[in-house]
Amino acid sequence: MIPGGGQPNMQQLLQQAQKMQQDLARAQEELANTEVDGQAGGGLVRATVTGSGELRALRIDPKAVDPEDTETLADLVVAAVQAANDNAQALQQQKLGPLTQGLGGGGIPGLPF
Repeated sequence: MIPGGGQPNMQQLLQQAQKMQQDLARAQEELANTEVDGQAGGGLVRATVTGSGELRALRIDPKAVDPEDTETLADLVVAAVQAANDNAQALQQQKLGPLTQGLGGGGIPGLPF
């Protein structure tokens, strides 16, 4: 609501919406270009993902490779990728949280979302 009961200026609302859209696109681009790591097994397996969750690299220390126990290696890979994705999600919250909070909490005055 606008203080004093007046109607929101439509031009101003459109400008605010356009700025939010530009800020969101810029943050998403930044996430896509940022890499975060996750590891498992004390660093024996390391995964690198972008801030948007794309797997970019997987490094496996030769000490983690046991031909008799490939299950453990597979578990370490899954754990490292999951840790990297958790870090990517935290980065997403950090970058996009302030922008998307406005959508649910009256970021543009006069609009219901």
